Amino acid sequence: MTLSKYLDPKNDIAFKKIFGTEKNKDILIHFLNDILGFSEDNHIIDIEFLSPILAPKIAVKKQSIVDVLCKDKKGIKYIIEMQVTKSRGFEKRAQYYASQVYGNQANIGDKYHELKEIIFIAIADCIIFPNKSHYKSDHVILDKATYEHDLKDFYFTFIELPKFTKSKEELSSIEEKWCYFFKHAHETTEKELEEFIGGDSIIHRAYTALDQYYWTDEELATYEELKRIHMDNKAAISQEIYAAKNR
Repeated sequence: MTLSKYLDPKNDIAFKKIFGTEKNKDILIHFLNDILGFSEDNHIIDIEFLSPILAPKIAVKKQSIVDVLCKDKKGIKYIIEMQVTKSRGFEKRAQYYASQVYGNQANIGDKYHELKEIIFIAIADCIIFPNKSHYKSDHVILDKATYEHDLKDFYFTFIELPKFTKSKEELSSIEEKWCYFFKHAHETTEKELEEFIGGDSIIHRAYTALDQYYWTDEELATYEELKRIHMDNKAAISQEIYAAKNR
């Protein structure tokens, strides 16, 4: 059993406890507004949770394609996923799932103008785009000649945590505090939290949701089991890489 006060938000059960429950819905709303940089004109006010779809092969392994799926009052759907290990073709998987959610909009018929946007957000504890230096990248469909944004229904944001290297003393924006939260929450002490959290009460609540004092024994047991599985998977991948380099 972990001895730290705050658990790791990258753990599947911890992630869903913070961002995938009605109790903490306002935390998810703030996170989406903060990461997407929404202004008052397009600010998300409320969201409705939807049931993530399981692909047959992935369902057998008890791994959901997405951690959180929701939509706002305008019908725009948001897919939020925590990716803890490098997976070949993850960027293609993101596009595939976004297209599935887009195509599965019910009762549209031939009213294609009523199709709503899909926004996919991935928080990755691994490198997705090796040639990009910045930890956050936003992807849209642009006209190659004019760079006009005519096709507006797909939007992808990837946060690559290994590329985020700022210390708590260097945090200067709410976006950076979220990235620090995902990368270092399980290493943060109460004293350190008070020093850099400032007046950001929502992020403070996200840390509180990670406080194991408020978790049941069953939840903690599941957390530890998922942690073990992740460590085993990581070790297996490292062994594969080692074996490939030493052939």
